[in-house]
Amino acid sequence: MFLLNTRIMSAAGLAVVAVAVALPGGAQADVSGFYKGKNIVAIIGYPPGGGYDAYMRLVARHLGTHVPGKPGVVPRNMPGAGSLVAANFIYSNAPKDGSAVGIFASSTLFSKKLGETKAKFEIDKFTWIGNLDQTVGTCTVWHESGVNSFKEFFTREVIFGASGPTAVNSTHANGFNALFGTRIKVINGYPGSTNVLLAMKRGEVHGGCGFALSSIKATRRKEWQSGQLKVVIQTGFEKSDELKDVPHIYDFAKSEDDKKVMHLIYGTHILGRPVSAPPGMPADRTRALRDAFNAMVKDEKFMSDAGKLHLPINPWTAEQMTKVISQFASYPDAIYARAIKALEVGQVIKVKLKKLDGSIAEIRKRDVTVTGADGKAVKIKVHPKRTRVTVGGKKSSIKALKAGMKCNFEYFGAGDLAPKAACS
Repeated sequence: MFLLNTRIMSAAGLAVVAVAVALPGGAQADVSGFYKGKNIVAIIGYPPGGGYDAYMRLVARHLGTHVPGKPGVVPRNMPGAGSLVAANFIYSNAPKDGSAVGIFASSTLFSKKLGETKAKFEIDKFTWIGNLDQTVGTCTVWHESGVNSFKEFFTREVIFGASGPTAVNSTHANGFNALFGTRIKVINGYPGSTNVLLAMKRGEVHGGCGFALSSIKATRRKEWQSGQLKVVIQTGFEKSDELKDVPHIYDFAKSEDDKKVMHLIYGTHILGRPVSAPPGMPADRTRALRDAFNAMVKDEKFMSDAGKLHLPINPWTAEQMTKVISQFASYPDAIYARAIKALEVGQVIKVKLKKLDGSIAEIRKRDVTVTGADGKAVKIKVHPKRTRVTVGGKKSSIKALKAGMKCNFEYFGAGDLAPKAACS
Protein backbone atom coordinates (compact mmCIF):
# COMPACT_ATOMS: atom_id res chain seq x y z
CA MET A 1 0.00 0.00 0.00
CA PHE A 2 1.39 3.41 -0.93
CA LEU A 3 1.71 5.39 2.32
CA LEU A 4 2.03 8.95 1.03
CA ASN A 5 -0.76 10.99 2.64
CA THR A 6 -1.31 13.49 -0.15
CA ARG A 7 -4.09 15.31 1.68
CA ILE A 8 -1.85 16.06 4.62
CA MET A 9 1.03 16.94 2.31
CA SER A 10 -1.16 19.20 0.18
CA ALA A 11 -2.51 21.03 3.19
CA ALA A 12 0.99 21.52 4.51
CA GLY A 13 2.13 22.61 1.08
CA LEU A 14 -0.59 25.24 0.78
CA ALA A 15 0.50 26.73 4.06
CA VAL A 16 4.19 26.33 3.17
CA VAL A 17 5.09 25.96 6.79
CA ALA A 18 8.30 27.78 7.61
CA VAL A 19 10.27 24.70 8.59
CA ALA A 20 13.59 26.46 8.49
CA VAL A 21 15.16 28.62 11.10
CA ALA A 22 16.02 32.02 9.68
CA LEU A 23 19.64 32.57 8.83
CA PRO A 24 21.72 34.14 11.61
CA GLY A 25 22.65 37.77 11.07
CA GLY A 26 26.27 37.08 10.12
CA ALA A 27 25.36 34.32 7.69
CA GLN A 28 22.67 36.48 6.11
CA ALA A 29 25.18 39.28 5.61
CA ASP A 30 27.58 36.86 3.90
CA VAL A 31 24.81 35.59 1.63
CA SER A 32 23.68 39.12 0.85
CA GLY A 33 27.22 40.09 -0.06
CA PHE A 34 27.48 37.15 -2.45
CA TYR A 35 24.22 37.84 -4.29
CA LYS A 36 24.31 41.63 -4.38
CA GLY A 37 24.75 42.84 -7.96
CA LYS A 38 24.69 39.28 -9.37
CA ASN A 39 22.23 37.27 -11.46
CA ILE A 40 20.88 33.80 -10.78
CA VAL A 41 20.34 31.80 -13.98
CA ALA A 42 17.03 29.90 -14.06
CA ILE A 43 17.42 26.88 -16.37
CA ILE A 44 14.25 25.62 -18.06
CA GLY A 45 14.28 22.09 -19.48
CA TYR A 46 11.76 22.83 -22.24
CA PRO A 47 11.32 25.33 -25.09
CA PRO A 48 9.42 28.60 -24.62
CA GLY A 49 5.64 28.48 -24.64
CA GLY A 50 4.85 25.50 -22.39
CA GLY A 51 3.94 25.05 -18.75
CA TYR A 52 7.46 24.57 -17.36
CA ASP A 53 8.53 27.72 -19.17
CA ALA A 54 5.57 29.71 -17.82
CA TYR A 55 6.18 28.62 -14.22
CA MET A 56 9.93 29.27 -14.25
CA ARG A 57 9.57 32.68 -15.87
CA LEU A 58 7.09 33.55 -13.13
CA VAL A 59 9.67 32.46 -10.55
CA ALA A 60 12.34 34.52 -12.34
CA ARG A 61 10.22 37.65 -11.89
CA HIS A 62 9.76 37.18 -8.15
CA LEU A 63 12.38 34.96 -6.49
CA GLY A 64 15.18 37.53 -6.40
CA THR A 65 13.08 39.90 -4.30
CA HIS A 66 13.22 37.42 -1.43
CA VAL A 67 16.90 36.43 -1.71
CA PRO A 68 19.35 38.42 0.46
CA GLY A 69 21.13 40.92 -1.78
CA LYS A 70 18.18 40.90 -4.21
CA PRO A 71 19.92 39.36 -7.26
CA GLY A 72 18.35 39.34 -10.69
CA VAL A 73 17.01 36.03 -11.98
CA VAL A 74 17.51 35.36 -15.70
CA PRO A 75 15.59 32.50 -17.41
CA ARG A 76 17.46 30.29 -19.88
CA ASN A 77 15.74 27.61 -21.95
CA MET A 78 17.72 24.38 -22.34
CA PRO A 79 15.41 21.89 -24.08
CA GLY A 80 16.35 18.37 -25.07
CA ALA A 81 15.43 14.72 -24.40
CA GLY A 82 12.33 15.59 -22.41
CA SER A 83 14.35 17.88 -20.07
CA LEU A 84 17.10 15.29 -19.47
CA VAL A 85 19.65 17.67 -21.02
CA ALA A 86 18.76 20.32 -18.44
CA ALA A 87 18.78 17.84 -15.54
CA ASN A 88 22.25 16.58 -16.47
CA PHE A 89 23.51 20.15 -16.85
CA ILE A 90 22.11 21.29 -13.51
CA TYR A 91 23.64 18.28 -11.76
CA SER A 92 27.10 18.29 -13.34
CA ASN A 93 27.84 21.58 -15.10
CA ALA A 94 25.89 24.39 -13.49
CA PRO A 95 27.82 26.47 -10.93
CA LYS A 96 27.49 25.06 -7.41
CA ASP A 97 27.81 28.43 -5.69
CA GLY A 98 24.08 29.23 -5.53
CA SER A 99 23.93 31.18 -8.78
CA ALA A 100 21.92 28.57 -10.70
CA VAL A 101 18.53 26.96 -10.24
CA GLY A 102 16.43 24.98 -12.68
CA ILE A 103 13.26 23.12 -13.50
CA PHE A 104 12.84 19.78 -15.27
CA ALA A 105 10.23 17.02 -15.40
CA SER A 106 9.84 14.90 -12.28
CA SER A 107 9.70 11.84 -14.54
CA THR A 108 13.22 12.74 -15.67
CA LEU A 109 14.38 12.57 -12.05
CA PHE A 110 13.43 8.88 -11.83
CA SER A 111 14.59 8.01 -15.34
CA LYS A 112 17.92 6.61 -14.13
CA LYS A 113 16.24 4.10 -11.81
CA LEU A 114 13.99 3.22 -14.73
CA GLY A 115 16.92 2.29 -16.95
CA GLU A 116 17.86 5.55 -18.71
CA THR A 117 21.62 5.26 -19.28
CA LYS A 118 21.96 8.89 -20.36
CA ALA A 119 20.83 10.16 -16.96
CA LYS A 120 24.11 11.31 -15.38
CA PHE A 121 22.91 12.08 -11.87
CA GLU A 122 21.96 10.53 -8.55
CA ILE A 123 18.35 11.05 -7.48
CA ASP A 124 19.16 11.91 -3.87
CA LYS A 125 22.00 14.36 -4.57
CA PHE A 126 20.15 17.30 -6.14
CA THR A 127 19.64 20.37 -3.97
CA TRP A 128 15.88 20.90 -3.86
CA ILE A 129 14.51 24.42 -3.52
CA GLY A 130 10.76 23.74 -3.60
CA ASN A 131 7.85 22.46 -5.68
CA LEU A 132 5.40 24.91 -7.23
CA ASP A 133 2.48 22.62 -8.04
CA GLN A 134 1.24 19.05 -7.69
CA THR A 135 0.11 18.50 -11.24
CA VAL A 136 -2.50 16.28 -12.83
CA GLY A 137 -1.16 14.55 -15.93
CA THR A 138 -3.38 14.02 -18.97
CA CYS A 139 -3.42 12.67 -22.49
CA THR A 140 -5.35 14.79 -24.95
CA VAL A 141 -6.64 14.65 -28.52
CA TRP A 142 -7.66 17.34 -30.99
CA HIS A 143 -11.39 17.67 -31.61
CA GLU A 144 -11.02 17.08 -35.36
CA SER A 145 -8.89 13.95 -34.92
CA GLY A 146 -11.79 11.50 -35.06
CA VAL A 147 -10.73 10.07 -31.69
CA ASN A 148 -13.33 10.66 -28.99
CA SER A 149 -12.50 8.39 -26.05
CA PHE A 150 -9.75 6.32 -24.47
CA LYS A 151 -11.70 3.15 -25.34
CA GLU A 152 -10.84 3.74 -29.00
CA PHE A 153 -7.14 3.37 -28.15
CA PHE A 154 -7.75 -0.39 -27.85
CA THR A 155 -9.48 -0.85 -31.22
CA ARG A 156 -7.66 1.47 -33.63
CA GLU A 157 -4.24 3.00 -34.21
CA VAL A 158 -3.93 6.37 -32.51
CA ILE A 159 -0.98 8.59 -33.46
CA PHE A 160 0.61 10.71 -30.72
CA GLY A 161 3.41 13.26 -30.95
CA ALA A 162 6.32 13.28 -28.50
CA SER A 163 9.73 14.85 -27.87
CA GLY A 164 11.88 11.74 -27.63
CA PRO A 165 11.70 8.07 -26.58
CA THR A 166 12.56 8.84 -22.94
CA ALA A 167 10.44 12.01 -22.64
CA VAL A 168 7.29 11.89 -20.53
CA ASN A 169 5.01 12.41 -23.54
CA SER A 170 6.53 9.28 -25.08
CA THR A 171 6.87 7.07 -21.98
CA HIS A 172 3.29 7.74 -20.89
CA ALA A 173 1.94 6.71 -24.29
CA ASN A 174 4.17 3.65 -24.61
CA GLY A 175 3.32 2.71 -21.03
CA PHE A 176 -0.33 2.37 -22.04
CA ASN A 177 0.65 0.00 -24.83
CA ALA A 178 2.71 -2.17 -22.50
CA LEU A 179 0.37 -2.17 -19.49
CA PHE A 180 -3.06 -2.11 -21.13
CA GLY A 181 -2.60 -3.23 -24.74
CA THR A 182 -3.53 0.04 -26.42
CA ARG A 183 -2.49 0.78 -30.00
CA ILE A 184 -0.71 4.12 -29.75
CA LYS A 185 1.88 4.94 -32.41
CA VAL A 186 4.34 7.52 -31.08
CA ILE A 187 6.06 9.96 -33.44
CA ASN A 188 9.17 11.39 -31.77
CA GLY A 189 11.19 14.51 -32.51
CA TYR A 190 8.89 17.43 -31.68
CA PRO A 191 10.81 19.92 -29.50
CA GLY A 192 8.01 20.45 -26.97
CA SER A 193 4.30 20.44 -26.19
CA THR A 194 3.73 23.58 -28.27
CA ASN A 195 5.02 21.76 -31.36
CA VAL A 196 2.91 18.68 -30.60
CA LEU A 197 -0.18 20.88 -30.36
CA LEU A 198 0.63 22.52 -33.70
CA ALA A 199 0.99 19.04 -35.22
CA MET A 200 -2.45 18.18 -33.82
CA LYS A 201 -3.93 21.26 -35.44
CA ARG A 202 -2.30 20.36 -38.77
CA GLY A 203 -3.79 16.86 -38.55
CA GLU A 204 -0.40 15.11 -38.45
CA VAL A 205 -1.06 13.48 -35.07
CA HIS A 206 -4.25 12.75 -33.15
CA GLY A 207 -2.97 13.93 -29.79
CA GLY A 208 -0.32 13.61 -27.12
CA CYS A 209 0.41 12.63 -23.53
CA GLY A 210 2.23 14.45 -20.77
CA PHE A 211 0.02 17.55 -20.84
CA ALA A 212 -0.30 18.75 -17.25
CA LEU A 213 -3.78 20.06 -16.49
CA SER A 214 -2.23 23.22 -15.05
CA SER A 215 -0.35 23.81 -18.32
CA ILE A 216 -3.50 23.30 -20.37
CA LYS A 217 -5.39 25.81 -18.23
CA ALA A 218 -2.54 28.31 -18.37
CA THR A 219 -1.21 28.08 -21.92
CA ARG A 220 -3.99 26.24 -23.83
CA ARG A 221 -6.98 27.64 -21.97
CA LYS A 222 -8.90 28.76 -25.06
CA GLU A 223 -8.55 25.40 -26.82
CA TRP A 224 -9.51 23.51 -23.65
CA GLN A 225 -12.55 25.58 -22.71
CA SER A 226 -13.86 25.50 -26.28
CA GLY A 227 -13.61 21.70 -26.42
CA GLN A 228 -10.99 21.72 -29.17
CA LEU A 229 -8.42 20.09 -26.87
CA LYS A 230 -10.07 17.07 -25.27
CA VAL A 231 -8.69 15.21 -22.25
CA VAL A 232 -9.33 11.48 -22.78
CA ILE A 233 -7.52 10.02 -19.76
CA GLN A 234 -5.98 11.42 -16.58
CA THR A 235 -2.72 10.16 -15.10
CA GLY A 236 -2.34 12.14 -11.88
CA PHE A 237 -1.43 10.57 -8.55
CA GLU A 238 -5.04 11.12 -7.47
CA LYS A 239 -8.23 11.54 -9.48
CA SER A 240 -8.99 15.18 -10.24
CA ASP A 241 -12.32 16.75 -9.28
CA GLU A 242 -12.04 18.83 -12.45
CA LEU A 243 -12.01 15.70 -14.62
CA LYS A 244 -14.83 13.70 -13.03
CA ASP A 245 -16.07 12.32 -16.35
CA VAL A 246 -12.59 11.39 -17.60
CA PRO A 247 -11.26 7.87 -16.87
CA HIS A 248 -8.16 7.49 -14.69
CA ILE A 249 -5.33 5.01 -15.19
CA TYR A 250 -6.17 3.44 -11.81
CA ASP A 251 -9.44 2.25 -13.36
CA PHE A 252 -7.31 -0.29 -15.22
CA ALA A 253 -5.25 -1.49 -12.23
CA LYS A 254 -5.90 -5.06 -11.06
CA SER A 255 -3.77 -4.98 -7.88
CA GLU A 256 -1.89 -2.68 -5.51
CA ASP A 257 1.35 -3.67 -7.26
CA ASP A 258 -0.20 -2.54 -10.55
CA LYS A 259 -0.84 0.84 -8.96
CA LYS A 260 2.74 1.10 -7.73
CA VAL A 261 4.01 0.46 -11.25
CA MET A 262 1.66 3.19 -12.46
CA HIS A 263 2.98 5.50 -9.73
CA LEU A 264 6.51 5.15 -11.12
CA ILE A 265 5.47 5.73 -14.74
CA TYR A 266 2.77 8.35 -14.19
CA GLY A 267 2.45 9.33 -10.50
CA THR A 268 5.70 11.27 -10.19
CA HIS A 269 3.74 14.16 -11.71
CA ILE A 270 2.74 14.93 -8.13
CA LEU A 271 6.16 16.62 -8.07
CA GLY A 272 4.73 18.77 -10.81
CA ARG A 273 7.03 21.80 -11.00
CA PRO A 274 10.18 20.97 -9.01
CA VAL A 275 12.75 23.73 -8.63
CA SER A 276 16.23 22.31 -8.15
CA ALA A 277 19.85 23.36 -7.86
CA PRO A 278 23.17 21.51 -8.21
CA PRO A 279 24.48 19.22 -5.46
CA GLY A 280 27.16 20.40 -3.07
CA MET A 281 26.00 23.99 -2.63
CA PRO A 282 27.04 26.02 0.43
CA ALA A 283 24.56 25.41 3.25
CA ASP A 284 23.85 29.09 3.90
CA ARG A 285 22.99 29.82 0.25
CA THR A 286 20.88 26.67 0.04
CA ARG A 287 18.93 27.82 3.10
CA ALA A 288 18.61 31.33 1.65
CA LEU A 289 17.16 30.04 -1.65
CA ARG A 290 14.75 27.71 0.13
CA ASP A 291 13.60 30.47 2.47
CA ALA A 292 13.21 32.79 -0.52
CA PHE A 293 11.09 30.20 -2.33
CA ASN A 294 8.88 29.67 0.73
CA ALA A 295 8.41 33.42 1.12
CA MET A 296 7.77 33.91 -2.61
CA VAL A 297 4.86 31.44 -2.79
CA LYS A 298 3.14 33.33 0.05
CA ASP A 299 3.74 36.73 -1.54
CA GLU A 300 0.56 38.49 -2.73
CA LYS A 301 2.23 39.90 -5.85
CA PHE A 302 3.51 36.46 -6.86
CA MET A 303 0.11 34.85 -6.30
CA SER A 304 -1.61 37.65 -8.21
CA ASP A 305 0.68 37.18 -11.20
CA ALA A 306 0.18 33.41 -11.05
CA GLY A 307 -3.58 33.96 -11.08
CA LYS A 308 -3.38 36.23 -14.12
CA LEU A 309 -1.44 33.50 -15.93
CA HIS A 310 -3.87 30.80 -14.74
CA LEU A 311 -0.96 28.94 -13.11
CA PRO A 312 -2.10 26.92 -10.06
CA ILE A 313 0.22 27.20 -7.07
CA ASN A 314 0.07 24.22 -4.66
CA PRO A 315 3.58 24.35 -3.20
CA TRP A 316 5.73 22.01 -1.19
CA THR A 317 8.87 22.90 0.70
CA ALA A 318 12.18 21.25 -0.19
CA GLU A 319 11.86 19.09 2.92
CA GLN A 320 8.44 17.82 1.84
CA MET A 321 9.75 17.06 -1.63
CA THR A 322 12.62 15.02 -0.21
CA LYS A 323 10.20 12.81 1.75
CA VAL A 324 8.10 12.10 -1.34
CA ILE A 325 11.13 11.36 -3.52
CA SER A 326 12.48 8.98 -0.87
CA GLN A 327 9.19 7.07 -0.79
CA PHE A 328 9.13 6.62 -4.55
CA ALA A 329 12.78 5.59 -4.51
CA SER A 330 12.11 2.97 -1.81
CA TYR A 331 9.78 0.82 -3.93
CA PRO A 332 10.93 -2.83 -4.22
CA ASP A 333 13.17 -3.81 -7.11
CA ALA A 334 10.39 -6.03 -8.48
CA ILE A 335 8.14 -2.99 -8.94
CA TYR A 336 10.91 -1.07 -10.68
CA ALA A 337 11.60 -4.10 -12.88
CA ARG A 338 7.98 -4.14 -14.05
CA ALA A 339 8.08 -0.42 -14.76
CA ILE A 340 11.37 -0.78 -16.67
CA LYS A 341 9.88 -3.59 -18.73
CA ALA A 342 6.86 -1.42 -19.57
CA LEU A 343 9.13 1.44 -20.61
CA GLU A 344 11.43 -0.55 -22.89
CA VAL A 345 12.12 1.48 -26.00
CA GLY A 346 11.27 -0.44 -29.13
CA GLN A 347 11.26 0.99 -32.62
CA VAL A 348 11.67 4.77 -32.52
CA ILE A 349 9.71 6.56 -35.22
CA LYS A 350 10.83 10.12 -35.88
CA VAL A 351 8.88 12.97 -37.37
CA LYS A 352 9.79 13.73 -40.98
CA LEU A 353 10.61 17.36 -41.57
CA LYS A 354 8.95 19.10 -44.48
CA LYS A 355 11.08 20.86 -47.09
CA LEU A 356 10.42 24.21 -48.70
CA ASP A 357 12.43 25.90 -51.46
CA GLY A 358 11.52 29.52 -51.84
CA SER A 359 12.27 33.18 -51.31
CA ILE A 360 11.95 35.02 -48.02
CA ALA A 361 9.10 37.49 -48.44
CA GLU A 362 9.07 38.96 -44.94
CA ILE A 363 10.80 38.66 -41.58
CA ARG A 364 9.24 39.79 -38.32
CA LYS A 365 11.49 38.95 -35.40
CA ARG A 366 11.50 35.12 -35.47
CA ASP A 367 8.56 34.73 -37.86
CA VAL A 368 9.56 34.21 -41.49
CA THR A 369 7.18 34.22 -44.45
CA VAL A 370 8.49 32.18 -47.38
CA THR A 371 7.03 32.15 -50.89
CA GLY A 372 7.40 28.74 -52.49
CA ALA A 373 7.76 27.85 -56.17
CA ASP A 374 3.97 27.46 -56.37
CA GLY A 375 3.51 31.07 -55.26
CA LYS A 376 2.01 30.12 -51.91
CA ALA A 377 3.21 31.86 -48.76
CA VAL A 378 4.15 29.73 -45.76
CA LYS A 379 4.89 31.12 -42.31
CA ILE A 380 7.58 29.37 -40.28
CA LYS A 381 9.57 30.16 -37.15
CA VAL A 382 13.31 30.41 -36.63
CA HIS A 383 15.27 30.37 -33.40
CA PRO A 384 18.81 31.64 -32.64
CA LYS A 385 19.83 28.33 -31.04
CA ARG A 386 17.49 25.78 -32.58
CA THR A 387 17.71 26.82 -36.24
CA ARG A 388 20.93 25.88 -38.02
CA VAL A 389 21.55 28.51 -40.71
CA THR A 390 24.04 28.35 -43.56
CA VAL A 391 24.58 31.04 -46.19
CA GLY A 392 26.52 30.01 -49.28
CA GLY A 393 27.48 26.80 -47.51
CA LYS A 394 29.01 28.63 -44.54
CA LYS A 395 27.67 28.51 -41.00
CA SER A 396 25.71 31.62 -40.09
CA SER A 397 22.84 32.74 -37.84
CA ILE A 398 19.21 33.83 -38.15
CA LYS A 399 20.43 37.44 -38.14
CA ALA A 400 21.74 36.82 -41.66
CA LEU A 401 18.28 36.02 -43.01
CA LYS A 402 16.98 38.86 -45.21
CA ALA A 403 13.94 39.45 -47.38
CA GLY A 404 14.61 38.33 -50.95
CA MET A 405 17.06 35.57 -50.02
CA LYS A 406 16.51 32.17 -51.62
CA CYS A 407 16.58 29.38 -49.05
CA ASN A 408 15.81 25.75 -48.52
CA PHE A 409 14.02 25.31 -45.20
CA GLU A 410 13.46 22.08 -43.31
CA TYR A 411 10.59 22.66 -40.93
CA PHE A 412 7.98 20.84 -38.84
CA GLY A 413 4.99 22.48 -40.50
CA ALA A 414 3.18 25.75 -41.09
CA GLY A 415 3.60 28.10 -38.14
CA ASP A 416 6.23 25.83 -36.60
CA LEU A 417 9.99 25.74 -36.11
CA ALA A 418 12.51 25.32 -38.93
CA PRO A 419 15.56 23.45 -37.55
CA LYS A 420 17.50 24.05 -40.80
CA ALA A 421 17.82 26.91 -43.28
CA ALA A 422 20.27 26.68 -46.19
CA CYS A 423 20.39 29.98 -48.08
CA SER A 424 22.26 31.37 -51.04
